[in-house]
Amino acid sequence: MAEKKNRRPASETPAPRERDSGLTHLDSAGEARMVDVSAKPKVRRTARAACTVRLAPTTIALLREARLAKGDVLAVARVAGIMAAKRTSDLIPLCHGIEIDQVTVEFNLGEDHVFITTTAVCVDKTGIEMEALTAAGVAALTIWDMCKAVDKEMRIDGLVLLEKTKEGM
Repeated sequence: MAEKKNRRPASETPAPRERDSGLTHLDSAGEARMVDVSAKPKVRRTARAACTVRLAPTTIALLREARLAKGDVLAVARVAGIMAAKRTSDLIPLCHGIEIDQVTVEFNLGEDHVFITTTAVCVDKTGIEMEALTAAGVAALTIWDMCKAVDKEMRIDGLVLLEKTKEGM
């Protein structure tokens, strides 16, 4: 039988990982796998994520007044975040495709930053936190893309999962 490409010889294969390692995307041999959720019940799941885009105060003023050359940055970033949440399983290799019921993208403008909060909701067998995180990240990247011509010092900070909940049905 031919060996798979990029596989270690048996003598170099690490010992099987213990099942209680908490790494559900690895099988007992340490290989990547998609988790089997077929036996799990569908429940309502909600996740909230956030991140911050740091910008110059002059850029924030342009955002507030919707005077950037590329258009209404926050409107475009909101749609981009929602679209990204819907495509998460296409971007994250072992992420399940789930039916998303709602995604919201909110912006809070400070003097030198945009704080982005996203919420994603589904009724499914597995969580929706990756969709909330993807929505926040892509919304931030969209702001970056649309502001890069006027602000060379931008940065994106602190992509974080704020909360996830699971309610019985």
